[in-house]
Formats: sequence, C-alpha cells, structure tokens
Amino acid sequence: MDPTTQSFQHRTLSVKLWPPSQSTRLMLVERMTKNLTTPSIISRKYGLLSKEEAEEDAKQIEELAFIAANQHYQKEPDGDGSFAVQVYAKESSKLMLEVLRRGPRMKEDGEVITTDKATAVRTDIFDISGGRRAFISADEAEDLLKPLKEPGHLYTRICFSNRSFGLDAAGVAAPILSSIRDQLTEVDLSDFVAGRPESEALDVMNIFSTALEGCNLRYLNLSNNALGEKGLRAFGALLKTQKNLEELYLINDGISEEAARAVCELIPSTEKLKVLQFHNNMTGDEGAVAIAEIVKRSTMLEDFRCSSTRIGSDGGVILAEALGTCSHLRKLDLRDNMFGVEAGVALSKSLFSFADLTEVYLSYLNLEDEGAEALANALKDSAPSLEVLEMAGNDITVKGASRLAACIAAKQFLSKLNLSENELKDEGAILIAKAIEEGHGQLNEVDLSTNSIRRAGARLLAQAVVLKPGFKMLNINGNYISDEGIDEVKDILKNLPGVIGLLDENDPEGEDLDEETNEEDEDNEDELEFKLKGLEIKHDQ
Repeated sequence: MDPTTQSFQHRTLSVKLWPPSQSTRLMLVERMTKNLTTPSIISRKYGLLSKEEAEEDAKQIEELAFIAANQHYQKEPDGDGSFAVQVYAKESSKLMLEVLRRGPRMKEDGEVITTDKATAVRTDIFDISGGRRAFISADEAEDLLKPLKEPGHLYTRICFSNRSFGLDAAGVAAPILSSIRDQLTEVDLSDFVAGRPESEALDVMNIFSTALEGCNLRYLNLSNNALGEKGLRAFGALLKTQKNLEELYLINDGISEEAARAVCELIPSTEKLKVLQFHNNMTGDEGAVAIAEIVKRSTMLEDFRCSSTRIGSDGGVILAEALGTCSHLRKLDLRDNMFGVEAGVALSKSLFSFADLTEVYLSYLNLEDEGAEALANALKDSAPSLEVLEMAGNDITVKGASRLAACIAAKQFLSKLNLSENELKDEGAILIAKAIEEGHGQLNEVDLSTNSIRRAGARLLAQAVVLKPGFKMLNINGNYISDEGIDEVKDILKNLPGVIGLLDENDPEGEDLDEETNEEDEDNEDELEFKLKGLEIKHDQ
C-alpha cells in the first residue's frame, strides 16, 4: 500500500469528535440564541423570546445536552465520539423545541418579557461611506474629515469607502491621518479611488500609505481598488509595518500571479491573521502558490475566502495542502474555481484538521462524484458543528448522493444546505430527504433546484422539512415536477407561506421527453419512492 494512503487512513481512524472544544460549545449557544429569537410558526403561536431570555435558555440547553452526550461517550470511550455528537445535537434540538413551545416566561405581575436592552451607540467609528458614490474635492474632504481633527475624539476605526479621493483630497487627508495613526486599529480604504486615472490612483495610494505607515492595525480592507501588483506596492509602506493584522480583505483587486507574490512579500507576519479574503481575482495556479505560502504562515486563520480566482487543479492541490495547517478554520469559501477531482480529494485530506468548521462553500469546483464523495466522507468524520454546506454545480449524480446523504445525516446543526445545479434526480433527492428528516432542528434553508427532480423527490423533500422549527426556504425550482406534484408540495407546506418560493423555471413535461416516456415516468414515481424510502444511508468509509 502507498505510504501516503496508509498515513491518510491512519489519520482518518484516529479522529476524535468528542468532547467538543469550548469554542464549539459557545458557537452552539450563539446559534440557538439566534434561533430562539427568530420568528417562526411556533413563535407566532406561543410568543417570541427576548434576547436575554433566549441566551439564558440556550446556555441551559447546551449544558444539559452536553451532560447527556458525555454520559453516552463514557460508556464507549474507545469510540470516535460520533454517536456522542449525534446525541448532543438531537438533545439540543429537542430541548430547543420545548423552549419554543413553552414561549417566553412571565414576570411576577403576569407581563410577558418582550423588550431587549437598548443598543449602545458606538463612538469609535468614523465612517464617510454613506450616501452617493462620488468624487470629493479638497474642500469637501476638509469638511468631511473635520471630526478627526477635534481634540480628544475616540475614533479608532475609519471607513473611507465609496468616496473617490483625488490628489487634492488626499493632500487634505494625509496630515489628519498621520496625526491619529497611533490610535487607529481598523482602516477601510475599499473603493476609494474609483474612476481616477491609474497614475493619479497610484499617487493617492502612496500618499495614504505613507500617512498610515507604522500604525498598528488589526483590520485592513483594500478591496475594489483594481490594485494589481502596482497598487499593492503603492501600499508597501503601510503593509510592511503591519505585524498584528487579524483581518485582511483584497476582494476584486486584480490579484494576479505577480500581485499575489507581492502580498506574500510585503506583509512581514501573518501569525495573528484570522480572516483572509481574495474573492474575485485573476490569481490562477501560479498565484495560488503564493497564496498557499501566506496560508501556511497563517496558522490562526478562521475565515478563508479564495473564490472566483481562476485556480485550477494544480493550484487547487497546493492550496488544499496548505490549508491543512489551519486547525482553527471556521469558514472556508473556495467557490467558482476549476479545482476538479484531484484538488477535491486533496482538500478532503485537510478537512480533518478543521474541528471548528461551521461554514463550507464548495460550489462550482468541478468535483464530480469522486471529489464530492471524498469531501463528504471527510466532512462526516470532522466538523461536528457544521452549519452551512454548499456543493452546488459540481456534476454530482445519484452515485455520489449516498455518501453525501450520510454526511448530511451526521451534521445535525446544519442551517443551510445547497446542492443546486447537480444531477441528483429523484433517487438522490429522496436520499437527501431521508438524511434530513430526523433531527436537524436548526435547518431553515434547502436548495435542490435544477437537479432533474420529479414528483416523488419533491414530495419527500417537502415532507422532510415541514416540521422544522423556523424553516424558511425550500428551493426546488428548475426541475421536472408535474402539476400534480406541485399541488402536493404546496399542500404539504400550506402552513408555511412563502417557503416554497418561485417555480417559474420548473418544467412539468421534463426536458426533451416525449409524451410516452413522460407518462411512464409518472406511473413509476410512487414505486420509486416506496423503494428508496427503505434504503439505509451508508455510514461506512
């Protein structure tokens, strides 16, 4: 056996899902608090909890669920903890439903508690991004930035986004920024040179960079400036002095291979970086190598977005392997790249590092069944608190649906599931419906649009979600559901107005099917549903 395969198998077998980390437990409390304060059919009947009461209840629910799950785990300590995680999730969902049905507690005088505490007004944020997007003159800049010159102000966070600075306005801003740079912790300069000639825009960037050089930032946003390598180097003075950055945004900035290398070169330390976003750039495979180097140094990374960056299989494999060092990752967004099967399999090996992962966006990556199955297997045995799973547009067929369904069945904290634009058909849709029908009390959005689903699959999906507390959207548009099937779905969901959404792209006749074939499919739908409802979802590796 290949040594790499042996190592991978050993790693898979050694994964422990229990006990959850403290951060995972806190995230569950936050999630339940949000659900308990979200309007639903149940809350309309029993009343909506206040934020304070919901938070108190959520803490108690989590503690009781943890105790129950831990008792199960102690009876089988040699297991991987997967059963304990399921008990933890199901107990949480059951207790949360009980609280929802109980409704808000009453005060001693009988009055229902409904009000939240007033939100404190922030005095540390200076933001001029509101209003009409426009060029600003030197006089306007002088007037806009006047509060920053007042002695004793408390501004530590500034946002100049949505206002286009030319040389005159930059000349006004520079000395003001220089005078307060020692107190700044967050700077947003996204979209602040829009419409300027390249030479002027680069000069403005240089002016702002010099003015802010040496400030100690935790947050920096340079998005939507078409930076490219020249723009990034124009910000060199600022970037080179940042040793404590926690969040860096370079979205829609023309980050090419050369620009990605410049980022890697200019930022001296990413040891504290928690958020790194490169969405909508032209990075490509060679640029992915440079980004992978940044990722390797960013061991505290929690939120990584590298979507729509033209990265193919080679770059995808390198980036996927680099992500294996980021054990604190909570949110991963790699959508709309050309990864293919090989990069998908490489990513599946890194997923075992992400015990705290709550959101994963893997749509439009050309994964096909093989890549999707590898990722589903990995996710099933990791990320116990996963809330969002998106794998749309990956050519997944019913062949890959079984592994995917097993993964989904294990993810009891899912709130959003998007498998649109695949080829699951009725067989796959029914397997997914079976996976979500039990538990999944926090699920509120399911998207299986454009999957060649017919009447049986649509009916089972509706039945699977109808009793979920707070469920908001079932998208089955763009399928081949008969008129009778649509009527059935609407009847099942009649007490959830707006949940079914639009059906304007549904084709009751099916694509390129003659009348005889369509009638035959309609006759076989009930038999198909009967057979598939008895299928067991595979949980083996």
